Amino acid sequence: MTSTAQPPASGARGAHPEHLGHIIFITAAAAMGGFLFGYDSSVINGAVEGIRGKYDVGSATLAQVIAIALIGCAIGAATAGRIADRIGRIYVMRIAAALFTISAVGSALPFALWDLAIWRVLGGIAIGMASVIGPAYIAEVAPPAYRGRLGSFQQGAIVLGIAVSQLVNWAILNWADGDQRGKVLGIEAWQVMLGVMVVPAIIYGMLSFAIPESPRFLISVGKTGRARAILADVEGKDVDLDARVTEIEHAMHSEHKSTFKDLLGSRFGFLPIVWVGIGLSVFQQLVGINVAFYYSATLWQSVGIDPSESFFYSFTTSIINIIGTVIAMLFVDRIGRRPLALIGSTGMAIALAFEAWAFSADLVDGKLPHTQGIVALIAAHTFVLFFALSWGVVVWVFLGEMFPNRLRAAALGVAASAQWIANWAITASFPSLADWNLSGTYVIYTFFAVLSIPFVLKFVKETKGKTLEEMG
Repeated sequence: MTSTAQPPASGARGAHPEHLGHIIFITAAAAMGGFLFGYDSSVINGAVEGIRGKYDVGSATLAQVIAIALIGCAIGAATAGRIADRIGRIYVMRIAAALFTISAVGSALPFALWDLAIWRVLGGIAIGMASVIGPAYIAEVAPPAYRGRLGSFQQGAIVLGIAVSQLVNWAILNWADGDQRGKVLGIEAWQVMLGVMVVPAIIYGMLSFAIPESPRFLISVGKTGRARAILADVEGKDVDLDARVTEIEHAMHSEHKSTFKDLLGSRFGFLPIVWVGIGLSVFQQLVGINVAFYYSATLWQSVGIDPSESFFYSFTTSIINIIGTVIAMLFVDRIGRRPLALIGSTGMAIALAFEAWAFSADLVDGKLPHTQGIVALIAAHTFVLFFALSWGVVVWVFLGEMFPNRLRAAALGVAASAQWIANWAITASFPSLADWNLSGTYVIYTFFAVLSIPFVLKFVKETKGKTLEEMG
């Protein structure tokens, strides 16, 4: 029978841990999976033309090889929550790290295009698992007063991974004298680009041994003594630990563990809150953000910018991404998640509209006219800035916070899977859409940016400052 008695107040909402630096280390270690996501997303940007030349494939086939990793991401995201509820959050991180490592080695030494695709699917499964377990774990260990900023570490790690991969790609390209198929360490440069990911993958696995298990998971398996010690460490001495454990137990035991069936409602399939999570995930991708990370070098080359400059613009975009993410981290707990999302949607819509206009111009000698070229570059960087200071961060924070305890693991898995499927759709379709009409493609992205505004206003509720137990 479900208990209706409310647990005693624990003081968790205003908790301030004595050693915030330790909490930051724990959060950063968990967000290392986000770093690997960002690194993998962007490293392929530097390898696209090398893969095309090595295997002599067209744009459509190449897009499928690049995008197929996202199918693995959806699988990993769909299964990570259930696995984490059975064996713990930390063990899921270690599984993901092992898969990342195997994928990096296999991608660097493929026999043919088909096994390169297999290694990318395996890496995608790891990314999907990390994308779910990172925000969930951070939300469960972070004190409520700091949870928004700490939750934004996931996106911060993603954009840092993107920037680092661009630097590594640039260094390897120079080592190979500007040729993606030039020899480096006995193999082609693009293979080294993909193989270097083994280094952060191993670091991720090692860090998983240096952080504690989620206290909520420990309580769920009866290890309350260990959970109390971790709660004291992460939430501070002023919290009533007995009341805090009781509070978490009450929230967890009020319903049975989440399953897919729990997410279903009487109408429209899923419960409304699950649809909101799916909507946030899908809108984050349908604005076309990952085109900037998967195809930016190829995109700029297609409108007449030479390869070395295209790599430079990819790097400057990643720096803008970091700046926007830092802005979001500073303001997500001050002004809230919804206002940031609305600001970002507006800025993205305007920037994407300018990109659509710029790309509508006819090429002159294979290049955009000067004015349109300048507008395209400024608009592309502006778009990434507004995405990074809003949807890039707040979606991960929302997904870690918005679901009731009884639904969180399963709902987060479904929402993250939807995100990867939308990511795949955008990634796989862009080359063909760009061949059809590059300007029209950006009109489509603009439409979704505009549509996200009424979606947030009507369906998304603010989660700022609430404990997870207050989410239902």
